[in-house]
Amino acid sequence: MDRRATDEAEPANTGSKSARTRERLLDAAAGVLSRKGFAGTRLSDIAEQAHVQAPAIYYYYPSREDLIEEVMYAGAAAMRTHLLEALAALDPASSPADRIAAAVQAHLRHELELSEYATAIIRNGNQLPENISRRALAEVAAYNDVWRRLIAELDAAGELRADVDPAVGRMLVLGALNWAAEWWNPERGPLDEVIRTAQTMILHALRP
Repeated sequence: MDRRATDEAEPANTGSKSARTRERLLDAAAGVLSRKGFAGTRLSDIAEQAHVQAPAIYYYYPSREDLIEEVMYAGAAAMRTHLLEALAALDPASSPADRIAAAVQAHLRHELELSEYATAIIRNGNQLPENISRRALAEVAAYNDVWRRLIAELDAAGELRADVDPAVGRMLVLGALNWAAEWWNPERGPLDEVIRTAQTMILHALRP
């Protein structure tokens, strides 16, 4: 029997051990969700990936749904934090187009390289019952608000095409970026090339 699994079935000796186990469970759940979807995610799969026995999960989360809810919320919050940090790192004098280019890079890098949580959200957000998705969708709405401001800044600078509706344009951009999770893998070419292509296409589509 895996000694780690036995240990996890008992109360953690320290807060740090408990926190590490929670993080491991969340990471494992995000990975399983991103591959198998909400309907196909089983606690046994999560336990196997996290190297714990399945019953030990109930010490940390009352149910499968509670664990998935936490994954979705944590992932959505992390996406928004990553985007805001990328924008905050820019020169304050950056143009609206530069800010959108940085947002495209932040979105794709987080989605495809840094976080299985992002893929789990993108692939499962519309499949979840409302009680599981409520907190995550509030974070997604806040994330979309950041993009709304970016498009508004482009418009205010006179750089948005007159025939582009800002709301429709924003949703089409985000839809295209999210869809990359369904088709991209490293064998199709470097991520930097995908980012450059996306930046070029999006800015050419939005600007006159």
